[in-house]
This record gives sequence, structure tokens and C-alpha cells, in this order.
Amino acid sequence: MDWRKLIKSILYPHPAAMVVLLPIATIFLVYSMVYIGTEAIPAYVSYVIAAYTLSVWCLRIPDLIRFFKTVKNENKYVKLWLGDLRLRSNILLYGSSVWNTIYAIFQLWLGFYHHTFWYYSLGGYYICLAVMRFYLVRYLRRNKPGENMEAELKRYRFCGWVFFAMNTALALIIFFMVYWNRTFEHNMITAIAMAAYTFTTFTVAIINLIKYRKYHSPILSASKTISMAAACVSMLTLESTMLTTFNNGSMSFASRRIMLGTTGTAVSAFVITMAVVMIVQSSKRIKEMKFQEEKSNGEQG
Repeated sequence: MDWRKLIKSILYPHPAAMVVLLPIATIFLVYSMVYIGTEAIPAYVSYVIAAYTLSVWCLRIPDLIRFFKTVKNENKYVKLWLGDLRLRSNILLYGSSVWNTIYAIFQLWLGFYHHTFWYYSLGGYYICLAVMRFYLVRYLRRNKPGENMEAELKRYRFCGWVFFAMNTALALIIFFMVYWNRTFEHNMITAIAMAAYTFTTFTVAIINLIKYRKYHSPILSASKTISMAAACVSMLTLESTMLTTFNNGSMSFASRRIMLGTTGTAVSAFVITMAVVMIVQSSKRIKEMKFQEEKSNGEQG
């Protein structure tokens, strides 16, 4: 027996086996920790499988980097995606608009099903986000980012005013959680999935908010600000879910109210600050552009 080939086949399995192994190891690990217990024999088996899966994927990192570099440089669809800012912006805005609409309808249905303003207020919040995204999509269908700065600034300012108004729905969410103590407990797996989704969206929102500033397009900045606002509300609802799901009685109602109230106030203040900055910045730049236009017209006259 060739031990080198055997060890290599174990450490570097076929890519198809790695793809199949990843969800199996993840589901088995989560199921063991939640339903079986951390000290049972199946739990130890899940630890071994998870460790092996993580190891083989880490060993494949150099190959994955080379693969993605090759795809980036040679695949025509990837090159088109990376090279066409307008196409990329339209697709991302369309996708996020549809997602916000579906999620808003789902929240409204939950409000109708549970007869609670908690989900109604969340539905109202995400409807506002969907309206703003569709408003931006309509513009990008006909114009390139940065092509008409004054028109983009006006839409950027409109989004700021909508943010200001939608803070009412956000205030209802905070009031519902803090003063009425009406949140909903989820099972542990759902809570963990919500945490993974929330931290991912929050991280991506921050990266894109910084990354897209280099394009100097108010439309693109507005779309990333919307994503940031959605991520902040997701963080607030996640905190409420975690405090309800994992509370073993050690935290008092007063402490829980203080934590949610503090986070809710911070999120609300952040959204209002974003709205004010958007309105003030866009109004100032529009005035400067009009002044420069009038000045140039006067010199020509």
C-alpha cells in the first residue's frame, strides 16, 4: 500500500466530496449541539467530522485562490460583471428590491397571523426600503451612475426624507420590544441562522458603503445606505431574539429592557443621522451646482 497516496487522498479529497461534506458536517454539528448534547458519542463524532471538513477546505485555499483568479481573468461573464458598473448596480438593486418586497409581505402576513403590531411595524419598515430601492432602480434603468449629478442628488435627498419618515415605523418596533415586552422566542437553530445572516449582511453593508464611495455617485451611495439601515434593524431584532431564546432566567426584565432600549435608541439615532446627512449634503451640493451654473451663464452673457 502506498501510504503517501492514501494520506494525500484523505487530505485532498475530490472537490465533489468536499462540497457534499460541508453541509453534512454543518448540519450534523448543529444538530448534535442542540438536540443530542455536547458530551454524547454522536457529538464527538460530529466534532471529528467538522474538524476534518475544516482542515480539507483550509488545505484547498491556495487552489481556490488560483481557481477564482482564473475565472476572474478568463470568464467573459465575470469580466462583464466586474467591468460594467451600471449592469452590476441594476442587478443588485433589482435583487434587493424584490427581496425587500417579499420580506415585507411575509412580515405583514405574520402580523395578520399573530395579530401583533410587531410584524406590522417590521413590514412597514421593509416596504419603505423596497419603495426607495425601486425608485433608484427606475433611475438606473435609463441613466449611468454619475452621469447626471443634479438628478442623482435630488433622488439622494428624497431617500433621506423617506429615512426620516420611516423612523416612525422603527420607533414602533422599539416601543413594541421595550415597553410592551412583546418579542417572540425561536428555537436555537433558527436563532443561530438569524445571527449568521445578520452578521453577514451587516459586514457586507459596511464594506459596500465604504467601497462604493469611490464612484462618487449619490444613487449608489443611497442604495448602500439603504442596505446599512436594513442591517441595523436586523441587528436590533437579532438582539431581541437572542435575549428571549437564550435567557435562562438569569437576566431580569429591567436589564433586558435597558439593553433593548439602549440598542433601539442607538439604531434610531443612527438612521436619523443618516437621513439628516443625506438631506443636508445633497441640498448643499445642489445649491453649489446651481450657483456655479448661474455664474457661468452670467459670464457668458
